[in-house]
Amino acid sequence: MNETTKYQLMKNRELLKGYHAGDAGAEETDQQQKLPSISPMKEKNGTGTISLPNDFQTLSIQGNLLELITERKSRRQYQEEPLTLLELSYLLWTTQGVRHMAGHKNPVTFRNVPSAGSRHPFETYLFVSRVESLEKGIYHYLPEKHRLELWEDKKDYETELTQALCGQYFAASAPVVFVWSALPYRTEWRYGQKAAKYILLDAGHVCENLYLACQSIGCGTCAIGAYDQDCLDELLGFEPGPSGEKDYECAVYAAPVGRRKEDL
Repeated sequence: MNETTKYQLMKNRELLKGYHAGDAGAEETDQQQKLPSISPMKEKNGTGTISLPNDFQTLSIQGNLLELITERKSRRQYQEEPLTLLELSYLLWTTQGVRHMAGHKNPVTFRNVPSAGSRHPFETYLFVSRVESLEKGIYHYLPEKHRLELWEDKKDYETELTQALCGQYFAASAPVVFVWSALPYRTEWRYGQKAAKYILLDAGHVCENLYLACQSIGCGTCAIGAYDQDCLDELLGFEPGPSGEKDYECAVYAAPVGRRKEDL
């Protein structure tokens, strides 16, 4: 290991750590300076909106919590059968659904997953190939109203998505691919330089809920952290920079979803 690599590893390890005694004199966060935060959710910016059903009690939920945790695993093979819109709605609700909101000047959302300071820095995008009642394309989830908007009417995204996911062809062929982006300033506003750690922890909360929810309705998923940043951001239409802007957004995590095949 050369010295440059060793130094970078040491810097990365600092990200894992909590507060130190000397941090008390650090620069105040924007919240402490009473500066306004950005919105906890992106405004509608696509084409039209699609209401999502929420009669989840009609779904056939399989297994208790112990069974779901025991049987959960990463799955990379999916049936050709499409998901229903209710099943997709359920997966969106369990991962980023908003229970209620609070506050006026700096509103916060309370959702079905934990987040440091209830900052919830993520947005959810969907590459939809086979979902009943949905045309093929890229969609964006609007959690406050539990709706979808068509982000881009793109019918032939598989090759670009496979490239963006570093050649993981099984993912792009799934009925749905979840991609979560982060707007880091939502968390930075409260936690300053510690925000990066909390954002990454929060991403784990979201994806684990997806695993358990998939398992409960006969579906499977596989978390993907290896992707080409520039390719995936470009595919979603994000601005390439500068990353210092408060509205900066970038992809951070992905997970294909499909009805699972029987284990071999």
